[in-house]
Amino acid sequence: MSEKKSSKENNDSAVLSGDGFSINLPLLKGSLGPDVIDIRSLYKDTGKFTFDSGFTSTASCESQITFIDGDEGVLLHRGYSIEELAENGDYLEVCYLLLNSELPSKSELESFKKSITYHTMIHDQMTDFFKGFRRAAHPMAVMCGVVGALSAFYHDSLDIDDPQHRLISAHRLVAKMPTISAMAYKFSVGQPFIYPSNKLDYVSNFLHMMFSVPGEHFEQNQILTKAMSRIFILHADHEQNASTSTVRLAGSSGANPFACIAAGIASLWGPAHGGANEAVLKMLNQIGSVKNIKEYIDKAKDKNDPFRLMGFGHRVYKNYDPRATALKESAHEVLNSLGVENEPFLELALKLEEIALNDSYFQDRKLFPNVDFYSGIILKAMGFPSSMFTVLFALARTVGWIAHWTEMIEDPNQKIGRPRQLYTGSMRRKYSDISDR
Repeated sequence: MSEKKSSKENNDSAVLSGDGFSINLPLLKGSLGPDVIDIRSLYKDTGKFTFDSGFTSTASCESQITFIDGDEGVLLHRGYSIEELAENGDYLEVCYLLLNSELPSKSELESFKKSITYHTMIHDQMTDFFKGFRRAAHPMAVMCGVVGALSAFYHDSLDIDDPQHRLISAHRLVAKMPTISAMAYKFSVGQPFIYPSNKLDYVSNFLHMMFSVPGEHFEQNQILTKAMSRIFILHADHEQNASTSTVRLAGSSGANPFACIAAGIASLWGPAHGGANEAVLKMLNQIGSVKNIKEYIDKAKDKNDPFRLMGFGHRVYKNYDPRATALKESAHEVLNSLGVENEPFLELALKLEEIALNDSYFQDRKLFPNVDFYSGIILKAMGFPSSMFTVLFALARTVGWIAHWTEMIEDPNQKIGRPRQLYTGSMRRKYSDISDR
C-alpha cells in the first residue's frame, strides 16, 4: 500500500466579501489539478451558502484514485495513464490497482485472481430471484434488484468498520457482477443459466456465461476477449461522476456495500449517464444510410435543430477523449475479425466517424468521437443487445465504485452527505380549516 497523501493548505487565500461581511477562505492544493477554495467554514462565519447546481464547481471529497484533466485529455488511475493501462494491463490488474493503490507483483496478482475466481458463484437460492421478474424486464432492473439482495445472503461481510469485511465484500462484488450480468441476459432471452468456470480468466469466463449454450462448444475469440477486457478497463472508474457520487452519498450514511453499489447501478441507468452508447445506436438507426449522413451533419450544425450527434464530444473532455483513442483500435480489430466491414449499420458508423473527424466544424469545437461511440459499435458487432450496454458499464464500473466507497469509509474526515438548498417556495403561511378553503 502506498503512503496516504492529503491536500495541503496553500499560503494564499481567496477573499469573499459582500453584504456586510468579508472572509478569507484557505486555498487547498492537491497533487494535480487546480487549487480548491475551502468553504467549509463559510456558513458558520457568514450565514451564507454557496449555490452550485449539479456540483460542477464543487469538490465533494478528497480522493487519490482517479485524476482527469479535461482540457488536456488526460485520465490517470493512481497516477498511471489510461492509455498505458488499456494497452498493457488486464482488467483484474487494473482492479487491483484501483483497490490497493499500487500495481500488483506477480504473486499478488495471482492471489487476487484466485480470490476473484473462487467468489464468482452466487448463492443458489439467488437464482430464484430471477423468476420473480417478468421475462421482458430490462436487464438493468434485474441487476439493480439482485445486487441489492446480496446483503440478504452474505451477512458475514457487512461490518463496514472491519477492514477484512470490506475486503471480502470488494472481492465478492467484482467476482459476482459478471455472473449476475450474464444471468440477467440469459433470463431475458429464455436461455438456461451458464455457471462460471474456474478454468477461465475473468473476461473469457464472462463471455462464456453470456454466449455459450448447453450442448454446443463455445469457441473463444481472442480479439473479442481483448476488446472486452479493454472496454472493462476503460470504464473501470471516472472520478466523481453521478453514479460514483451516488455510491459515496449512500455510503456516507453507513449503508452496507451491496446496497451502495445497487444505488450506483440505479444512477448509472439514467440515459444521461450510462445510456450514451445505446443512444449512439439509436442515432445511427435514425440516420439510416450512408447517403443520409450529409443531411444529418448539417442538422447537427444547425443550432435551431434539436438533432445532435451522439457519441461525439464529452462534458468533461474539451479535447480528445483518451479512452476513445484506446478503443478506436479495438473497434476496427473487432470489425475485421468478425468480417462485418460491409454490414450497413457498422459501415454507417465508420463513415460518420471519417466525415466528422475531417470536418472543421467538429474539429474547431473539439467534438471528437468519444468512448461511447466506439464501445457501442464493438458491443453490437460482438452480439450484445443494446439493453445490455449499460449492464456491461455497471459490471466494469463496480470496482471503481468499491474503491471510492472504501476510500470514503477509511477517511477520518468523512461526514454524512447533506447538501444545502436555495429555497424558493412559499413564505410561512397559516393553516386554515378545510371548511374555510
